[in-house]
Amino acid sequence: MRNKFEEQLERLHVELIQMGALCEDGISAAAEALLQNNPGLAQTAIDAEREIDQKEREVENLCIKLLLQQQPVAKDLREISAALKMISDLERIGDQASDIAELVPYVHLEEGTGLHIGDMARAVIRMVTDSVDSFVKRDLDLARAVYTADDKVDALFDQVKQELIGMIAKDASRGEQCMDLLMVAKYLERIGDHATNVAEWVEYSLTGQHPSGN
Repeated sequence: MRNKFEEQLERLHVELIQMGALCEDGISAAAEALLQNNPGLAQTAIDAEREIDQKEREVENLCIKLLLQQQPVAKDLREISAALKMISDLERIGDQASDIAELVPYVHLEEGTGLHIGDMARAVIRMVTDSVDSFVKRDLDLARAVYTADDKVDALFDQVKQELIGMIAKDASRGEQCMDLLMVAKYLERIGDHATNVAEWVEYSLTGQHPSGN
């Protein structure tokens, strides 16, 4: 019985890795579409969202099966419960990558603008990767490193806001475009928050304590 449980738990890890990879693909496609002024590439992020939604349902069903059929002990129960929480945040990451993609047709970035949106995108992709990896590897230090990375993303968000203010000051006619870019930066900042949530649930699964104290 325990061997069967371990096999299903390993499958859960694989499914979460795949879901995380889809999130990474969605963010990457949306960011590249934006930076390259390529609306066609934006469709990749929109398609990834549908796959992420499907993967969420598959992982949820697997978790419920593990809970109902395998009678997990306390540590296993924490791990499965954390996975259920994590997929909700990963699904929201997919939504926000798609939201960015939908703004691509309305935003035209010229080279040399100096905006740090690309830096934000790369940072949050790394956060998503590390948060999922920390769960699969049971790596508490890696999970906690995501919290630090979120501080850097927040700082980049503030930097982008100041850059956009500077763009509007130079050319007020770009105000609407700058607002769209601010929305992009806000979606990336929220993705960082969701990756942090994932990492916090990893800490709970490993220690029995959620960083928030809940």
